[in-house]
Amino acid sequence: MNTLKGGLAATLLFLSAFAQAANLQSQLTSFFAQRLAGFSDEVVVNIRTPQNLLPSCEQPALSVLGNAKLWGNLNVLANCADVKRYLQVEVQATGNYVVAAQSVARGSLLQPGSVTLKRGRLDQLPPRTMLDITQAQDAVSLRDLTPGQAIQLSMLRQAWRVKAGQRVQVVASGDGFSVNGEGQALNNAAVAQNARVRMASGQIVSGTVNADGNILINL
Repeated sequence: MNTLKGGLAATLLFLSAFAQAANLQSQLTSFFAQRLAGFSDEVVVNIRTPQNLLPSCEQPALSVLGNAKLWGNLNVLANCADVKRYLQVEVQATGNYVVAAQSVARGSLLQPGSVTLKRGRLDQLPPRTMLDITQAQDAVSLRDLTPGQAIQLSMLRQAWRVKAGQRVQVVASGDGFSVNGEGQALNNAAVAQNARVRMASGQIVSGTVNADGNILINL
């Protein structure tokens, strides 16, 4: 009889621990699905931490470091009434990423048909693979690309909106005033990048390139 009770107790304990682990996995899946919304529509989380080291409460507060990646192997902080546990998890995320739709020669300006979206496991891609196809707009390839190749951000640069030696308009503005002047760009720069300009007086100023090619300075 005692043996039967002991076996029943062990079974109930096992089922309780199993249910707790399943509940935690569900919470982790929801946690990462919310953070990956817009990038991934299919998230699977596998817990690698041993069951005896999982948090004891039913609803732990989950968090990751602000600059941590959100898929692959990573650590999650689970906080239960100020008792902290670090969980090792594997996050599998499926979504769209940018690939070359055709061969692209190094130094070429990408055209609308140069790239396309492909669906797959984001956690298995090279670091900094492009997920937003608009980032390829007005971009120049820094290397030869082959059809189907995943495009990393380091493979492209934005096309120069201003080139060194070019005459540019400088617009300096402040509270209630705006002053225009002309100068010579001293470096290549894309839209939203910084450009240095030598003014007619010889003074060198620095500002941000806008879509029109003007250099904006906020005073």
